[in-house]
Amino acid sequence: RLTYEEAVEEAFGLFHWLLLAVCGWANASDAVEILCVSFLLPTARCDLLLSSSDMGLLTASIFLMMVGGYMWGYLADQRGRRKVLVVSLTVNGLFGGLASAAPWFWLFLLLRFISGIVGGSIPVIFSYFSEFMPRLRRGAMISALATFWMAGNILAALAWLVIPRTWARFSLGTLDFQSWRLFVVLCSVPSTSSAILFKLLMPESPKFLMEQGLLPIKQMFSGSVKARSIVLLIIFYCIYYGLWMWFPELFARVESSGGSPCANVSMPSALNNQSCYPVKTAYMEGFIIAASNLPGNIFTILIMDSTGGKTLLCSLIVSSLSVFLIYVVQTKAQSLGLSCIFSGVSVIAWNALDVVGTELYPTQLSSALGFFTGVGRVAAIMGNVVFGKLVDSSCTVPILLVSALLLTGGLVALLLPQTRQTELT
Repeated sequence: RLTYEEAVEEAFGLFHWLLLAVCGWANASDAVEILCVSFLLPTARCDLLLSSSDMGLLTASIFLMMVGGYMWGYLADQRGRRKVLVVSLTVNGLFGGLASAAPWFWLFLLLRFISGIVGGSIPVIFSYFSEFMPRLRRGAMISALATFWMAGNILAALAWLVIPRTWARFSLGTLDFQSWRLFVVLCSVPSTSSAILFKLLMPESPKFLMEQGLLPIKQMFSGSVKARSIVLLIIFYCIYYGLWMWFPELFARVESSGGSPCANVSMPSALNNQSCYPVKTAYMEGFIIAASNLPGNIFTILIMDSTGGKTLLCSLIVSSLSVFLIYVVQTKAQSLGLSCIFSGVSVIAWNALDVVGTELYPTQLSSALGFFTGVGRVAAIMGNVVFGKLVDSSCTVPILLVSALLLTGGLVALLLPQTRQTELT
């Protein structure tokens, strides 16, 4: 009689690549849902009359997936991974799409809030995926799965093909349905289509079927796993990826005058004097930053199984330096270059964290990764609100704070145990 790990090690073939494609597309939908808000801000701010504080609230709202991540992880431990993924992805796509028709800021914020708080199934995707993977291939395959977040990032960055187009505009009753609203609809497609693919093509996790049960969340902070849980708590809080969401807005603000973001946001801009359709280069720069994830993703796929996630988490130190230099540089080209370095290096740490977070805990406790992802999104919510409050006066404080947090996360990661090619328990 074979154990679960021995049975999984017996075969690796076409099904695993299909699984990668379906789970990857669902992972990409998370990136699209999060980043679409950042790309529509320079245009939607005019239509919805948004202040910088409003934009901070809007970018923060999507990170309420923190609640959904833990809730769906809890339900996945009891009801099954596949069923939970179908429901959560459907709700996320539905309310994300409905937000496109919201005529007022408060309604748009409410629908994005529901999409965020009820969505957030990404931790379940990683648990589900890892339970099908042979031990010797798990690190590389989870890294490949994490790469699809970059694909979603690039897909969202294709906003420059939709939003600047003034022809993509029509009347829907009393609503002026502008191009940015069409972009919101398109961004809901990955979540909805992912739910359909899981429903039609994917089986339930074999590990869940064999070992149904629930470990209390409090077990993460007791016994032998207490120390690693505290370290992960700190790391997830320190990895502030909400900074990416402000890149399009910062580049749009410096489009006419050049210079670094911090040199130009010190003068508040009046909404009435801003064009609702920034020139395409502001979006092209966002696309370039998104594409700069590619080298980091390829790097992690190639070496994850040989080095382990713990070693790669130290790349947060390089991310910290790149963010600090964004504050120091004086030209727009230098800002774009450092933003690309930040994006490319940060994705190495994120991929490593996906692998480490999956391997550190028993698979029955998929809510653990959801809990820690939620901690990271608490930091993202706080960071986006603070950034929105300060961006019109000075970006010095938030930029340097992000740099300090990333440095802290990189140093604390050295305290984690090595999980390379360990068996899932």
